[in-house]
Amino acid sequence: MPKFEKTLSEIAKIIDGEVVGDGSIVITGLCGIKEANPGDLTFVANSRYLPLIKHTQASAVITSKDIESASKPIIKTENPSWAFAKMVSFLSPNHALHPAGIHPTAILGKNVKLGKNVAIGPYTVVEDEVSISDDTTIYASCYVGHHCVIGACVLVYPNVSIRERVVIGKNVIIHSGSVIGSDGFGFATVRGIHEKIPQIGTVLIEDNVEIGANVTIDRARFDKTIIGKGTKIDNLVQIAHNVVIGENSIVVSQAGISGSTTIGKGVILAGQAGIVGHITIGDGAVVAAQAGVTKSVPANTKVSGYPAKPHETAKRVNACLQRLPELHKTINLLKEKIKELEEKLNDRKAADH
Repeated sequence: MPKFEKTLSEIAKIIDGEVVGDGSIVITGLCGIKEANPGDLTFVANSRYLPLIKHTQASAVITSKDIESASKPIIKTENPSWAFAKMVSFLSPNHALHPAGIHPTAILGKNVKLGKNVAIGPYTVVEDEVSISDDTTIYASCYVGHHCVIGACVLVYPNVSIRERVVIGKNVIIHSGSVIGSDGFGFATVRGIHEKIPQIGTVLIEDNVEIGANVTIDRARFDKTIIGKGTKIDNLVQIAHNVVIGENSIVVSQAGISGSTTIGKGVILAGQAGIVGHITIGDGAVVAAQAGVTKSVPANTKVSGYPAKPHETAKRVNACLQRLPELHKTINLLKEKIKELEEKLNDRKAADH
């Protein structure tokens, strides 16, 4: 982070916030609330961390608008985490050193079209008939297959493989180790032999998508696997062939989506969620961590558990499961009691005869 000096009031204008307290305090750094030192600006995005405001060494804190006052100056904002991120970006817009120009070890095929200010790092291979638009950066040791189209302002980190005929929109970020356009997992079992089914489709990554590290997005058997604009994908996610993910969805680490499933707009798939193939997850749905989804989920529904069910139902089921040992013990005691009563009843019947 470069050195800077700005008053709290100046920072409030940058992040569209409201100062409560001394706006003339000079801020010289940004830091997390536990690690902050005098002169630093920090933030609190979660109410459970509010008590830390009293103990932090930071000179000021970015908070939500519902905080009226604090033990030190604050900047009230709609979204403290985003406001802090905006400040980081404002002070350090180029946090990574991108390669400049075409490195002499990069290999470019025939009829490659490059826009203005395209940078290609060492040992990257770009095959024939590829089109790369303005201001796109491809780091070292990447592979771009033939007839790919890559939009403007795309950032591809090292060791990414983009297979043939993949189309990538503008303002896309792809992190290291990801593979876009690998063959879909398609086989036909013929007389006990798993015969490969050709995967002749492709992948379309729309604008403003971010793809984490070591993500695999398979090409379609026919047509396209589609990642809708604005969608963000965490590390270690598997997206199978012919999956369609709608705009502005979130897919968290280790989630897996099976083939030909459609994910709506604004959907959240939490960590390790598993989705079977050929179903639909409706717009605005939330799939909780480690949920196993075996059938379609309506829009604006939260599901959890395995098999996934409405979250409130899943919580009741889980509450019952937690009581199983106690219930098991109670049932055994009742069985013993019933046995005793049956023996007494039989003894009485025998005595009557």
